Amino acid sequence: MARDGCLARVTAGFAVGGALGGAVGAVYGTYEAIRFKVPGLLKIRYIGQTTLGSAAVFGLFLGAGSLIHCGKSY
Repeated sequence: MARDGCLARVTAGFAVGGALGGAVGAVYGTYEAIRFKVPGLLKIRYIGQTTLGSAAVFGLFLGAGSLIHCGKSY
C-alpha cells in the first residue's frame, strides 16, 4: 500500500513540475523568440521546443525530489 502512495506522489510531482515548467518555458520561449527576432512560423517551433524542454526538466527534477522525499520517514 505504501508503494502505491509513493508512486502516486512521484507521478503528481512529475505532473506539477511539467505544468510549471511548461508555463515558464512558454513565457521564456516567447520572450527569446521576440528578442532574437525569429522569423515567421519558426517562432512557434522555437516556443514549442522551449516549452517541452523546460517542462521535461522541471518534471524530472520535481518527480525525483518526490521520490527521494517518499523514502524518508519523519
